[in-house]
Amino acid sequence: MTYTSNIFRKISLLVAMCSLVVLTACSSAPVKQPDELPAMHTVDSVVKEDVTYNIDVYDPWEGMNRGIYRFNAGFDRYVFLPVVGAYTTIMPDFAEDGVTNFFSNISDITHLINSALQLKPKATVDSAGRLLINTTVGILGLFDVATKWGIYEHEEDFGQTLGHYGVGNGPYIVLPILGPSNLRDTAGLATDAIVMAEIDPLNLDDHSEREVAYYLLNSIDARHRNGFRYYQSGSPFEYEMIRMLYTDKRELDIER
Repeated sequence: MTYTSNIFRKISLLVAMCSLVVLTACSSAPVKQPDELPAMHTVDSVVKEDVTYNIDVYDPWEGMNRGIYRFNAGFDRYVFLPVVGAYTTIMPDFAEDGVTNFFSNISDITHLINSALQLKPKATVDSAGRLLINTTVGILGLFDVATKWGIYEHEEDFGQTLGHYGVGNGPYIVLPILGPSNLRDTAGLATDAIVMAEIDPLNLDDHSEREVAYYLLNSIDARHRNGFRYYQSGSPFEYEMIRMLYTDKRELDIER
């Protein structure tokens, strides 16, 4: 392990711990509900009791988040998407599928760990089976044999694990490049990254050039598979819509 990698992991661990501490204090923060309505309406006529409206997602850092959202849109348009376009032009379709399958196979490691932490027996067995089958029969994950055999992917991360045990969302956050998140999921993302760095299945620590290539290709592949395009929703309230959809999706991810 290099000195730089060691420092990065310590910083990542500190960020995750701090996020969890702040999250404990913030996860119970009340969601803002409309309290000033026109005189012809009453609260009871508009808002039903005991119903959570995720359009009012807790977003105390909205000014900063909107600035990061605009930065992400610009980065996506002028940097990320042109790189993805070049990637799809150069790479044959079968090679793109192989890259996607390879990174999906690596992701099954964290899926397995988090499925076990959530005490989900089927998801745990399926993830273990996918790792074994795709790493061997699928030639290091280049071919998704497990899915063809009816063993499907269970996407479980540490943010979901925290939510499974009752940890609240905390404030909504827009992460640079990565996009929508919240404090709980950001802590989960950092934790998963630390775990994968410790496991280091591809022995990246001793090969800095390989490590850079791995993360760069992983990022390009992930963006290639995501069909979202900034400011093409047709809505003037795209920021609010994405915030609401992300929050609802994560609740469904935790409940399933």
